[in-house]
Amino acid sequence: MGYGYWTKDSFVNYSTARGRTVTAGGHLDSKLTDQQIFTQRVLHPRLDPKNVLRECCDSADHPQSIPVILALDVTGSMGAASAEVAKKMNEVMTRLYGEVKDVEFMVMGIGDLAYDRAPIQISQFESDIRIAEQLDLVYMEHGGGGNAFESYTAAWYMGLYHTKLDCWNRGKRGLIITMGDEPMNPYLPHGPLAAATGDDLQADVETAQLYRDVIGKYDVYHLHVDHRSPDRYWEPVQRSFGAQLEQGHLQKVTVDEIAGAIVKIVKEHAQADDDVPVKTDEAPAKERKRGWIFW
Repeated sequence: MGYGYWTKDSFVNYSTARGRTVTAGGHLDSKLTDQQIFTQRVLHPRLDPKNVLRECCDSADHPQSIPVILALDVTGSMGAASAEVAKKMNEVMTRLYGEVKDVEFMVMGIGDLAYDRAPIQISQFESDIRIAEQLDLVYMEHGGGGNAFESYTAAWYMGLYHTKLDCWNRGKRGLIITMGDEPMNPYLPHGPLAAATGDDLQADVETAQLYRDVIGKYDVYHLHVDHRSPDRYWEPVQRSFGAQLEQGHLQKVTVDEIAGAIVKIVKEHAQADDDVPVKTDEAPAKERKRGWIFW
């Protein structure tokens, strides 16, 4: 986990072996649909969030590891946008590793805890072609419900309570980028969250308190994907995410702008001198954990 480097050749070879066409620019064929890219039809065991701890470790390859959690909305309206991330993955990684050598990516799938069978999917942190392999395991459930929001802050929760990052020992935060097209959820319901994660929870996890906790260990961004006409969610998205996130950390992007936005955010995070002190008290995580599983 977290060893090796992403290369354009490894992506081309991997994609070709899976029967996919790669353009001269290194992108997957633009005609591929989300159903053709995301072929998983149930939660894959390697992405099961129950009782897991994902680690981002410093190593000889990456002595100053930079953990990045990229959480994709996998509900009904977001298939095309998530497929765009997959198609541009080679561009994102090739550009990043040309300038930021120590990035390690975790891919998450986020749905709706109130309605979906697999509302949380969580990969290991990787830095080579295994990023693409794990992205291919994501179950695009196409679910969601009628509550006008998805469980985006589950990415914050998992990052805070189900990861162990060596960067924290160096006084640096990790990075979480969520991506979706609906407003932020006001809370995480404790029953479905406990069932998904295996944690012992007695009350709902309120978004405001979770944000206060997570920003001590993560730089947090959200990409609102503008792919509907008209975009009737932008104003409520601004109200919900804007009430929590720092200025500039809520960004509205088109499908074509997703890859460039991810690259820019990661580069700026890697270059920044973070003034926010990293919390070292791990008591909350220890209280919630039972039977860790390592892949």
